[in-house]
Amino acid sequence: MVNDHVILGIHVTDRLQRASEVQRIFTEYGCHIKTRLGLHEVSPDFCSPQGVVLLEMVGGPEVWQGMKAQLQGIEGIDVQEMIFRH
Repeated sequence: MVNDHVILGIHVTDRLQRASEVQRIFTEYGCHIKTRLGLHEVSPDFCSPQGVVLLEMVGGPEVWQGMKAQLQGIEGIDVQEMIFRH
């Protein structure tokens, strides 16, 4: 349903190696990403190779399922979804 809130959680296990490919997909689906939040451990001396990105999606299931399928095709990427129905 169009009014559902769809959140994709993307776990990236090797950010330095996977970031460009993940970003390419984010750009392809950019008009369907309402909110984007990136989480990873960081300090002045350390930047974690792993991270999580949360995306709030807009559009029908064909949009976010297509994006999810492309992301899952990348080694080291795990995608999970949360759907809040109204």
